[in-house]
Amino acid sequence: MNTLTLGTSDLAGTPTLPHQRGASHDTEVSDDIVNELSAVIFSLLGRRDRRLRAEQYLRGLLTTPGRKSIRNIAARLGGAGVDQSLHHFISSSAWDWRPLRIALADYIEHTAAPQAWAVRPIHIPKAGRHSVGVDQQFAPHLGQVFRGQQALGVWLASPELSAPVNWRMVLPGPWINDPERREQAELPEGLGAESAEECAVSAAVEMARLWGIPHRPVLLDLRRRGDIFAATDQLTTGGVPFLIRVSPSCRMAVADPALPGHRAGSLPAQRILELVKGVRIPVSWPDASHGNTARTTMAAAVPVAMPGPIRAKPRRLLLLGEWSNPSQPPSQMWITGMTHASVGSLLRLAKLNGRVEQDLAHIGDRVGLRDFVGRSFRGWHRHMTLASVAHTAIALGACG
Repeated sequence: MNTLTLGTSDLAGTPTLPHQRGASHDTEVSDDIVNELSAVIFSLLGRRDRRLRAEQYLRGLLTTPGRKSIRNIAARLGGAGVDQSLHHFISSSAWDWRPLRIALADYIEHTAAPQAWAVRPIHIPKAGRHSVGVDQQFAPHLGQVFRGQQALGVWLASPELSAPVNWRMVLPGPWINDPERREQAELPEGLGAESAEECAVSAAVEMARLWGIPHRPVLLDLRRRGDIFAATDQLTTGGVPFLIRVSPSCRMAVADPALPGHRAGSLPAQRILELVKGVRIPVSWPDASHGNTARTTMAAAVPVAMPGPIRAKPRRLLLLGEWSNPSQPPSQMWITGMTHASVGSLLRLAKLNGRVEQDLAHIGDRVGLRDFVGRSFRGWHRHMTLASVAHTAIALGACG
């Protein structure tokens, strides 16, 4: 496999990857991987000019220093009219990004053996008011209000790598309900308001229903807000296994008569885990933030019943807890419908979120996942799709 340092592209024809070593912003990536991804995914665009622009944009994302705006990418690629043609390709052209995302997921599925679909929110601070989705928003994963855009990405994750394949933008009420803003951003008809939690669940269910790839356990974080019973119901109905992180105060009942707390009724999750800490076992898992170094923590799983709406039958689940310090209360806790899975396999699945965090920090921001500048809803989705392809190219090269 040839490994090249990506540089500028020759816009007179098909973009090339000349050797340009030494610049701090250059990114080592496999030319073979870039060519293969381009051939597999961009072939779905049909027209040759669109395939050419897609590959140019991909290579621009991989080589442009600093912010990956269309203007900066065009300046990096060079050539007359590049800015205008790329702007049209991303913001105004008619190509559909969804088939490309499905093709990317299928490619990763066959090359990287992902074990989970990790849903990870990102916040994109912006000072202006014209970019689609910008508003004062509460970010549950931050626990604070910020001004900007909020999005949810679904990442295919394994211990070795992760890559985003699907995206949803959280659109606040002013964007959904204001006809002028809807027209300005070219929001599709029928697109309604969804909370961050609803976006996360619906993105995963959409993949399970329509994408034709193997269903993997969905990793969600609903500690701060969200209807957990509704989320588990929607995922279960959609045939999607799940592992949802919950808050220590989330209430449920012990469902095993042999365990302490069985007759105590509804209890906080933390209290239930403290009652059963005698059944904890040590579990080893790879720490992505330290080169997949093996770590060992204590963990336990408890059959529980989670109450739902009035007259709804309580849902039978498994409560998983982890103790990073055995002498302290449990540090993290999750619920899952995978009631026959082992404690070790569940905790190792949960730890794949660490791989996503690591790859977002070290790859995702480098390929411009937060960098789209524009008003167009469709433009944002097209940029995120191509940035996801760029992320995949680097991730596959890093673990190859």
